[in-house]
Amino acid sequence: MFEITSDNLQHLRPSRKKPFFPLNDRLHEYLVKHGREGKLPASYKDLLRFVYSRPLKDKNGRDTLWETVSYDSHEWEYLRESLVKLYAILKTEGDLSFVDHLDVARVDFCSFGNSQPFRIRIVNKLNDNYDHYYIKPADASRVYGLELEHLLSPDRITYLIHHETLVEEHIAGIPGDIFLQQHLQNPEFNPIRLAKEFVKFNERSFVRLLGDMRSYNFIVNVTPDIEDIQYRIRAIDFDQQSYEGRKNLYLPQFFKENYSFVQLAQQYLDKNSIAQYQTEERTMMAFRLVSARYRVKELLDIMHDDTISKPAKIHELREELAAHFKQPAYMRCNTMGQMVKTHLKQTLRKSLLLIPKTKSRFAD
Repeated sequence: MFEITSDNLQHLRPSRKKPFFPLNDRLHEYLVKHGREGKLPASYKDLLRFVYSRPLKDKNGRDTLWETVSYDSHEWEYLRESLVKLYAILKTEGDLSFVDHLDVARVDFCSFGNSQPFRIRIVNKLNDNYDHYYIKPADASRVYGLELEHLLSPDRITYLIHHETLVEEHIAGIPGDIFLQQHLQNPEFNPIRLAKEFVKFNERSFVRLLGDMRSYNFIVNVTPDIEDIQYRIRAIDFDQQSYEGRKNLYLPQFFKENYSFVQLAQQYLDKNSIAQYQTEERTMMAFRLVSARYRVKELLDIMHDDTISKPAKIHELREELAAHFKQPAYMRCNTMGQMVKTHLKQTLRKSLLLIPKTKSRFAD
């Protein structure tokens, strides 16, 4: 599973510019029903009215690819108040009783990312503690990705939609590329546990068809344990949910940016251990699927007829997955939503059948 050639690494590149896909009426209704959509005091377009920007450097003086933006005074007074209220809506469902001691410390913009996000830094004026959240254009691919992350991953995620604006919480952790640069030589570093977690993350991404999980699109959380430390890898970019046509673009192991993670798995894990961790992850995903089966079904029924990719990519992916699993059911998929549903059945069927008293239609 983790055997990689230089040819794979050289030619595996996601699409440079993925188009945005609008949210359809059924998806909006789903989001309203599940508390994901409502009126917000600021929009993505409001933030685009900045008048000046300057490059943002990290603490070592290196370029971060982000720019700190400024607004004229009249615009800023309205925007500052709206962004603080938006933070309250995201974190406390609109409880404004504490906003007087909150302020906007900085607004950053990234033109490098596909979604060209704004990052808002909120600071507590009483103790200088700060938090972040993001404002982006709403895109159906990303919304499906966020929902599938919330329902099928080990982690819950908070986000809100209003018309063409998407607001996401900040997912704290060490970016994967930074972790590789700065933490592999740490004397407390446990390569076996990180290799195990990468295998599970690789499996999780593939099962739900989340693409482009290069090291800077996921983070690593480090948690002290009884006598050691544990790792958790979390996706932080969901633009490439079920968009690409090549199967290997949904497997993080095939990106050259992740090669150090793959080397750890090859060095410290044998085939039986890798197979065990893959089965463990699929089993846990099956339990989550059964637990949220009605909401997952509702989401996939909407996704079933939605357009979130190009016909050529859909045809390419269904052919590769059909050949990989020797399963002709993929060839009947005409949308990426149909592909995700078929793929969940294919990859989780064995685990679903082992769950006692499961009546999930996904196991049929």
